[in-house]
Amino acid sequence: MRNLKNILVTGGAGFIGCNFIHLLLEGEPEFTGRIINLDALTYAGNSASLTDLAGQFGTQYCFEHGDICDRGFVDALFKKYGIDTVVHFAAESHVDRSIYGPETFIKTNVMGTFTLLEAARNAWKEGDGVLFHHISTDEVYGSLGETGAFSETTPYDPRSPYSASKASSDHLVMAYHHTYGLPITLSNCSNNYGPYQFPEKLIPLMILNIVEGKPLPVYGDGKNIRDWVYVEDHNRAVWTILHTGVTGEKYNIGGENEWENIRLLHTLIDLVSQKAGLDPEKVRGTITFVKDRPGHDRRYAIDCSRIKRELGWTRKVGFEEGLAKTVDWYLANTSWVDGIRSGEYQRWVEKTYGERCRY
Repeated sequence: MRNLKNILVTGGAGFIGCNFIHLLLEGEPEFTGRIINLDALTYAGNSASLTDLAGQFGTQYCFEHGDICDRGFVDALFKKYGIDTVVHFAAESHVDRSIYGPETFIKTNVMGTFTLLEAARNAWKEGDGVLFHHISTDEVYGSLGETGAFSETTPYDPRSPYSASKASSDHLVMAYHHTYGLPITLSNCSNNYGPYQFPEKLIPLMILNIVEGKPLPVYGDGKNIRDWVYVEDHNRAVWTILHTGVTGEKYNIGGENEWENIRLLHTLIDLVSQKAGLDPEKVRGTITFVKDRPGHDRRYAIDCSRIKRELGWTRKVGFEEGLAKTVDWYLANTSWVDGIRSGEYQRWVEKTYGERCRY
């Protein structure tokens, strides 16, 4: 069991990162360490997701506004806080954005990870009592046929600039372990959903468009399949790996919960309509099939038997419960939604999609 004292969480104002911070500070009473949240507050990073944490938890929570690619700044953070653990969430993550603008993904996901690894290698000369945990995605494995699932030994086969950038960062992390002896762990997760997710992603996008009476854009025939895991379950898996994961190893985290996109959409229509007092059949009439995304992977499925077997992690939130909690959260937090959907994000959507696929 590792003793985690000063944890640098990169991308802690983003979707999964902010939920991780909330979990540790509010849901893990045995956690007595300190969290240093490093976030550049780009369009998907929202300080409102962490409102009042400093006031509630004092010096146990510290926020640092900065770029993971800034080596001098990152080096200074390691020295200032005595960082002994890195939980690396920070990444550009939207596949559509990577298709229209891949350069940012290479810079953040590859060079940013490289910068963090170098800072950790320089700061952790001894390599004792320290850990660099890298969060990655199942998309690095490519696309599955009708059967099978991704395991930790599945060969990498990325199909988009996003997944290629994440695959590159995964390889860098592993290389730093094998070449320099840097203590690392790595996890690849399936699609996350839950509170604080940026509304360019499928589930919050559809929830909000249903409520607002906007078209519901569906790529291709809508039969692409994804495996969904509730964000709290994912973060509990990360917390488990931080404590007991084997150094130098990787773990797949999945929901064992496969859904066709179109089937998921119909489920959301029924759920949101019931909660918001809408006519579900009228809402279904707004479904709009649009041209498929280039390189769109057909199916993902995660085999997460290793982390269950070796580390004792299990999912706690069923999909129906998780969807209901997610819908309730978005319906109750309209001010958060309004704040995060303004500015640079909305301009990008209008420029990229126009009226065809208006968010």
